[in-house]
Amino acid sequence: MLEELHSRGLLQDTTDRELLAQRLGDSPIALYHGIDPTASSLHLGNLIGVLVLRRFQEAGHRPIALVGGATGMVGDPSGRSDERNLLDDDTLAANLSGVRGQLEKLLDFDGSAELVNNYDWTRDLTLVEFLRDTGKHATVNQMAAKHSVRSRMESETGISFTEFAYMLLQAYDFWWLHTNLRCELQVGGSDQWGNITAGVDLIRRRCGARVHGLTWPLLARSDGAKFGKTAEGAIWLDPERTSPYRFYQYFIQLPDDDAERSLLQFTMLPAAEIAELVEAHRRDPGKREAQRAVAREATSLVHGPAAATAAAAAARILFGSPAGDMDAAAFEALAAEVPTSTVALVPDDGFDAASNSFDLVGLLASTGLASSRGDARRGLVEGSVYVNNQRISTETSAVAVERLLHGRYLLLRRGKRRYHLLRVETR
Repeated sequence: MLEELHSRGLLQDTTDRELLAQRLGDSPIALYHGIDPTASSLHLGNLIGVLVLRRFQEAGHRPIALVGGATGMVGDPSGRSDERNLLDDDTLAANLSGVRGQLEKLLDFDGSAELVNNYDWTRDLTLVEFLRDTGKHATVNQMAAKHSVRSRMESETGISFTEFAYMLLQAYDFWWLHTNLRCELQVGGSDQWGNITAGVDLIRRRCGARVHGLTWPLLARSDGAKFGKTAEGAIWLDPERTSPYRFYQYFIQLPDDDAERSLLQFTMLPAAEIAELVEAHRRDPGKREAQRAVAREATSLVHGPAAATAAAAAARILFGSPAGDMDAAAFEALAAEVPTSTVALVPDDGFDAASNSFDLVGLLASTGLASSRGDARRGLVEGSVYVNNQRISTETSAVAVERLLHGRYLLLRRGKRRYHLLRVETR
């Protein structure tokens, strides 16, 4: 496993690496990765950790996905320059529900994986009990020496006691999981190293047992942008927040320098197959084979193969491919990305029953692709009007019902990039 993670750029810090390698080779191990539900959806940065758990599961180990119902109420200072807003119970419950559903798609909880919530073992924990059994094993000197804490203490905003205590809560989680579920390894991003080693130390002091920690590097794109961030914000795993099409397009638009690393870290493809894809990409970068592969694989993991296929087809449509070759799912994916409206086979919507066709001039004006009927006619004369990505000649302004794709869709285009999708109600 360590060689596998290293080859994928997913290994930065570990506790005693030789002992960890030996333990992983002896027998299956229980390991955990924690995610605080600070939003109702995971984002692309979270996906790395979940896929690390999946890699361990596919290698025969027992992953534990922890959602931080308790720690999510406090907020982790790691990687933060200011304090997080504390979540109320209703918001936290909604966030937990959303995150749990996404984890269930990525890990096999009917197999060896387990899903736990740290609120279950902290809600009845008294302050005195926590201070007596956990707090006494950690010195303020050790806690303040951790980079995540020290950087906040030296900042203008400082750090509250609430966030300062977060490290102990996470250490307590590791101790509880070790005691109750025989967990021996915690994994996380490199900003979690201080929290992870605090748990390793707590278990050693309380139980005399040796456990392990492992981190991977925090991701940043070669162009300096934060991985999983765009001008519009984070790339979410929730299709309502980031559509499968936009998720797919994020990877399609990656710089070449990030393509290989993304294939290694955001897909489950074997390293040998990735090497072949990267070599093909280097021979002909213009085809963007590496970006297409990671877009397809990552979208399939998160949203399912059908959504990945539809996103790829929608992209081809928007770049001018014949629309008649695409299935209905592609048009539904397209509907989330371009202006879309519904029309009916009635005169009010520009339908002429006698000719069994729509008035294209009226459709262009009503959809906003033309400012008026006169502007629509000018577009036809100029040759800038397309129906289902086919240029319309000036001889006709009628669109026959037979041109509906899948009996329902009509894609209008003005110029190179102005689209409007019509869903036609046939009843």
